[in-house]
Amino acid sequence: MAARRWYGRDRGLTTRMTLTMLGLGVIYVVFISALIAAGVSAVAVLVIAGAIALVQLLLGDKLALASMRARVTEPHEAPELHAMIERLCQLNDIPKPKVAIADTEVPNAFAAGHSRKSATVCVTTGIMARLEPRELEGVIAHELAHIANRDVVVMTVAGFLATVAGLLVRMGVYSGMMGGGGRDRRDNGAAVFLIVVLVSIVVYIVSFLLLRALSRYREFAADRGAAIMTGAPAQLAAALAHISGDMARIPTKDLRAAEGMNAFFIIPAVSRGFSLSSLVSTHPPVEKRIERLLAMQAQLDANPGATL
Repeated sequence: MAARRWYGRDRGLTTRMTLTMLGLGVIYVVFISALIAAGVSAVAVLVIAGAIALVQLLLGDKLALASMRARVTEPHEAPELHAMIERLCQLNDIPKPKVAIADTEVPNAFAAGHSRKSATVCVTTGIMARLEPRELEGVIAHELAHIANRDVVVMTVAGFLATVAGLLVRMGVYSGMMGGGGRDRRDNGAAVFLIVVLVSIVVYIVSFLLLRALSRYREFAADRGAAIMTGAPAQLAAALAHISGDMARIPTKDLRAAEGMNAFFIIPAVSRGFSLSSLVSTHPPVEKRIERLLAMQAQLDANPGATL
């Protein structure tokens, strides 16, 4: 089969990523300015923010893999998995990423990295044991679509901003409680503390909503990308149903251990059923994703040359 070019950027995703980054940038400039005006050391804020930025950008993928105790593999260690990924990359003219495997029963997969060339696709032993090869191919295509869409980079940067916000909140609260080193600052300690808390709450809420809106859309975009790559949307639909159904059988302790990576997983590592977390999920409902994929499959069945 001849290689084909990647379908190009998803305009809806590109627009949302741009608006999210601009929105987060404005929010954090205002946040940092407010903290400095409230008495937090400007030098400390900038130095710590810069150090965290370097760590997040240069080591973000390694930290993600370490959190899952995943290991980058060579082709001879997982020949079928490497061959599947290499074939999808060749067909869609995408650089082959590094391939990692995490030894856990949690059936999941994710992509990480600050660029296409440094990207890694990671799958768990749980998902490899449960899915049929064609289902696993749909999952791998979904993760490759995240890399091709560059939304992994945006989420990594956004994660950095959230980390900085959390650190600055703690610094601001500490500064507010202590009232700084001078007598005047101690006298104004209560007012400073109140300002920091109020600004932090506003920053957290707005950041949370921006990131959740982007995170949910990017999953739809990656599902569409996988459908285009494989030409078989039903493969990924079957995989999502399979993973979602098996997730409830995974021990709670294993799901909790993996929760920190939920924003990057193909399906969040949580038990099925209603919970407060479902209202603020990083992913759209799996039923909705399956419905869209099956609609694409019906479209292709009716017209094999249709554009998804």
